[in-house]
Amino acid sequence: MKKIRQGLIGQALSKYIIGAAMVGLMLFLPAGTFHYWNAWVLMAALFIPMLAAGIVMLAYSPDLLRKRLNSNEKEGEQKTVVALSGLMFVAAFIIAGLDFRYGWTSIPSWAVWTATGVLVMSYLMYAEVMRENAYLSRTIEVHEGQKVVDNGLYGIVRHPMYSATILLFLSMPIVLGSLPSFAVMLIYIPIINARIKNEEKVLAEGLEGYGEYMRKVRWKVIPFIW
Repeated sequence: MKKIRQGLIGQALSKYIIGAAMVGLMLFLPAGTFHYWNAWVLMAALFIPMLAAGIVMLAYSPDLLRKRLNSNEKEGEQKTVVALSGLMFVAAFIIAGLDFRYGWTSIPSWAVWTATGVLVMSYLMYAEVMRENAYLSRTIEVHEGQKVVDNGLYGIVRHPMYSATILLFLSMPIVLGSLPSFAVMLIYIPIINARIKNEEKVLAEGLEGYGEYMRKVRWKVIPFIW
């Protein structure tokens, strides 16, 4: 058990460090300077809560942490979605850095700090989703003994995790002070729509009661809109 926990810590730390380094590289290199204050704000807002969440999951729910670290999709369609999402992030961050370097656009500081608040709020929402749904993972699959979760946020929309990620991803380019980057991040909406369609097909076929849940909770991501 001790070796398993140590292995989980090592896996989580390596992904955390590599992720922070890659984001920093994609932002500061195109910006041509480390004096890109928006990038520092984004990285603090992203990685400090992420570290705290990882510590909490390790202490109280290591199985959930293990699921969150697993990104090996089994569905072929989802592998394409994940690849497109990765390309979107790379493009959005590089464009934000170039925007800062060449001054293409400008976003007022009050909007940057408001977006930072939205980003942190989306993290809190994400944490609540993980608390409500013990079966939550980064890959689309039906777990043994899994049951439909239909209370809390899941009683409002069927995919509150994606509601949180939309807030998270669309707030990022505003924190970075870049409108072109925001335009790139809008691509996430059709990407996540494709993921939801495939996910609901898998769940409706493999998870007992999910079809009834879909009829009960009408909205997928945003109440009265989507």
